[in-house]
Amino acid sequence: MLKARIDNNRIEAGCDEVGRGCLAGPVVAAAVILPPNFKHKNLNDSKQLTEKARLELTEIIKSNSIAWAISFVDPVIIDRINILNASFLAMERAVKQLTVKPDHLLIDGDRFKSNLDVQFTCIIKGDSKNGSIAAASIVAKTYRDEYMKRIHEEYPEYVWNNNVGYPTKAHREAIRNFGPTPYHRKSFRLLP
Repeated sequence: MLKARIDNNRIEAGCDEVGRGCLAGPVVAAAVILPPNFKHKNLNDSKQLTEKARLELTEIIKSNSIAWAISFVDPVIIDRINILNASFLAMERAVKQLTVKPDHLLIDGDRFKSNLDVQFTCIIKGDSKNGSIAAASIVAKTYRDEYMKRIHEEYPEYVWNNNVGYPTKAHREAIRNFGPTPYHRKSFRLLP
């Protein structure tokens, strides 16, 4: 079972983002502060869980966390500042929205930059090593998937209810046939 914190003597927020590799939709980040002793047998990287497990865990995380927050960065900004910087911005915004200020951030990945005055530790594959980061990955993925399913209603031909914006064959075929939507990232290579 994943431990919620690295150091129980400080308030740590786990941070993760989802949607970096998508052709459409926002990049979404979450920041989650779990209680020091929080554990759950299914808490893991969101990509390792079924949709049903993610939905159940999202409710458990939200009701048991000390604080949690979500942030979306839209395709227009992604196109302007690039996906890496948009990911950092989404995580920074999520941390700023927390109702409790963390002493330390646990970031999924190998780098992070922000204007926050909070120290951080980057953990490669952190969403499968740390409970707080795993919780953030689950909450972010749940919110992003729900958003993509809502905008699927506007543009059903892109099959976002299935691919949630990732570059599947069906998604690329729709781009080829209908062109990009306002939700597509124009700076990305939409077609091979």
